[in-house]
Amino acid sequence: MSSSKSRSSLIILGTAIAASVVTYIAYEYFNSHKKSTVNNKNQVLELPTIELSTFFNRDKNIDDYKAECAKVADALHKYGLCIVRDPRVHEEHNNKFLDMMEVYFGKSDGIRDARPEYHYQVGVTPQFIEKPRDHCSKLGSLGPDDKPLSPCPPELDPKWRFFWRVGPVPPKTKFPALNADDVIPPDMPQWKDVMDMWGNKMMDALFTLAEMAAVGFDIPNDSFTSKMKFGPHLLAPTGSDYSKFGKEGTVLAGYHYDLNFLTIHGKSRFPGLHVWTRDGKRAGVRIPDGCLLVQAGKQIEYLTGGHVLAGYHEVIVSQGTVDVIEQRKKENKSLWRVSSTCFGHVQSDQILEPLDKFRTPTTVAQFPPIAAGDQVKLELDAISLSRS
Repeated sequence: MSSSKSRSSLIILGTAIAASVVTYIAYEYFNSHKKSTVNNKNQVLELPTIELSTFFNRDKNIDDYKAECAKVADALHKYGLCIVRDPRVHEEHNNKFLDMMEVYFGKSDGIRDARPEYHYQVGVTPQFIEKPRDHCSKLGSLGPDDKPLSPCPPELDPKWRFFWRVGPVPPKTKFPALNADDVIPPDMPQWKDVMDMWGNKMMDALFTLAEMAAVGFDIPNDSFTSKMKFGPHLLAPTGSDYSKFGKEGTVLAGYHYDLNFLTIHGKSRFPGLHVWTRDGKRAGVRIPDGCLLVQAGKQIEYLTGGHVLAGYHEVIVSQGTVDVIEQRKKENKSLWRVSSTCFGHVQSDQILEPLDKFRTPTTVAQFPPIAAGDQVKLELDAISLSRS
């Protein structure tokens, strides 16, 4: 063999060895990071609890009401989250909803009730369809204990979802696919009554909280609620099958923010939700019995020019999740994790841009005007749901 060929062979061999070493190091780093993330004992975020009863008693005690509104505004700004107690919502309402959804996810084929032609915005979305938006560039700013467990680049989520339209559709809209008719599974006779019951309770709570937030921000009371009227609000339970995806460290919903205005959750029967605060700190969330959790989405970030940020979060199988799985196995109970979730939206034809109080040259440049329907479609493109 000539000397030039020998040098070429050595170079190729050396490159291959170097690549193998780099791959091995990356593999070991990923697995050690993954293990440390799973075992990281994150603190549970202490969130303020907002008493919606003050809204209904505001004529009797206006000072208490205004103080509670200030708490809403402060919590949304600091955390993008708050706990809500609504006297109209009780745990038995949530349990009735969860019971029905466990049955549905346990027998759905993921095809009959799916409507991909409407971007999956009504009906069922089976597993491995939705993929979180790529936020890899953001992860470098997070400390080692605050990085998500979610893979980077993101992968398709193993969770299911069902979207059920809540409230009236707009009399006229340029976005019919985002305001399609609901899908009713024919083998679930109680479906419509239970979905409407829970969905309306969730949206009533969100409208109340949105008005309180406006009062807390010292802007007109209807600044948010007027834009939410006729919005494509979606009761959106997710389903995760722990008989298949119950191993500790499994990511059920990858690191993401919500594209809508505000999201509200009842209490799930399994832990696993982790959130990131405004300063990039990762924490677990615990919803007290009888309470609800509200998270800020991208549309309120638009309207407040970033004063409120859409909150990042992920759902994983933690050690606490595994403990509940084992207990429910012993009790012969369903192993489907159902999230009791509802997405509140700005009406599709409304324009998203910073409201007057939040308008500055910087926020106007950062949040240029866009119809809410167009903003939603762009987000759906990014998470693999759009079928445009």
